[in-house]
Amino acid sequence: MQNIIKYLERAVYWAIVTIPLSMAISPALMNGFMGLALSGFLIKRALKREDIFIKTPVNLPLAFLFALTLLSLFNTVSLKDSFRGGVLRFLQYIFMLLAVSGEVKDKRQIKMIVFSVIVGLLFTAGDEIWQVFAGKDFVRGYDVVVNIGLVRATASFKDSNTLGIYLSAIAPLVFGLTLYYLKGKRKIAGVICSFIALAAIALTYSRPTLLATYVALFFLGVVRKDKGMIIFLVGFALISPFLLPKSVRNLAKEVNYNPLRFMCNDDRIAVYRNSLNMIKAHPFIGVGANAFMSSYKYYKEFPEYRNVVTLEEMKAHNNFLHMAGEIGLIGLSVFLWLLYKLFRECADIYKKLSDDYIKIVSLSLIACIIAFLVNGLTESSLYYSRVALIFWYLAGMSLTLRKFSHGGTNAN
Repeated sequence: MQNIIKYLERAVYWAIVTIPLSMAISPALMNGFMGLALSGFLIKRALKREDIFIKTPVNLPLAFLFALTLLSLFNTVSLKDSFRGGVLRFLQYIFMLLAVSGEVKDKRQIKMIVFSVIVGLLFTAGDEIWQVFAGKDFVRGYDVVVNIGLVRATASFKDSNTLGIYLSAIAPLVFGLTLYYLKGKRKIAGVICSFIALAAIALTYSRPTLLATYVALFFLGVVRKDKGMIIFLVGFALISPFLLPKSVRNLAKEVNYNPLRFMCNDDRIAVYRNSLNMIKAHPFIGVGANAFMSSYKYYKEFPEYRNVVTLEEMKAHNNFLHMAGEIGLIGLSVFLWLLYKLFRECADIYKKLSDDYIKIVSLSLIACIIAFLVNGLTESSLYYSRVALIFWYLAGMSLTLRKFSHGGTNAN
């Protein structure tokens, strides 16, 4: 029995380390390591007769959120799809958060996870560059995308915006360590990695991704009271309109310099209006978990915003509208409560950490989560199977650092 438990612990340990790298390569690989981590975690806890619901500050909102997900099934158009793609998937993410928050053992493992993140980032950046010059990425053979005359990389992701979600949600970890921890030759390496990350982000030409990256960097500068960084970012914001490609400047002119239309495009605004119709019709428990797309056609306006014609099945392209549509405004409120509890705990952990490396990792992870949420203002990133795991993994990583704070089990 002890040998079995020992092997399970090793499997979970290395699966958690490998998940960030697998995210960059393929969904199948990512799901494989996630499955290994979860099955090992659950079996090991059962054999040791330990509670699988590891105590975290977000357990209560998670429980309410899961209950509301179940309740939303009363309105779904497909009970099978809602149960499999909604309830079971959300349960999977809950256990992923718990597994990461409970099974990260020591500083060495954290360093390996950070290394896994960086290798994944560099792998994706290399794939992007290859794709731009060769026309296809070398993992899945995807073509580049051309929008308004701009060549946009997708790497091995479905589209440029999904790639941007991934990049902006992990790059702040590299930025934070480079700016506020690394020294000497390692800092030089960090600077190189940071510029590669910025180049990879730029190659997506995703406006939400650029905004998310900017907000994450600004957050790091404010918390660290880095006046140089803040001045640079403010200055960059002032001159950035003059640095935009001509096609982007023309787009801004076409939408009369309306910031909402520029950031979201008219088709997204049309989807937002239709999403609000869905929420108005089912404000309390929504249309059902994983039922937004199949229900969308019933709530379309005619004519739609600026005569845009959206598809019969659409995601909301906004995490919060998508969530309110599927599990109602009550569910959205509980999710906001979860975010409040998560950020409050992360801030407390950051303040109590004494180890410089862990402290900067903690701060950088908060910046990563912020970037993910900012990008989620124009994408349903919590509902994209390729990148949704990032949020729950980052949340688990942030919470596990409590072990290294004053009074934590690994504080010394």
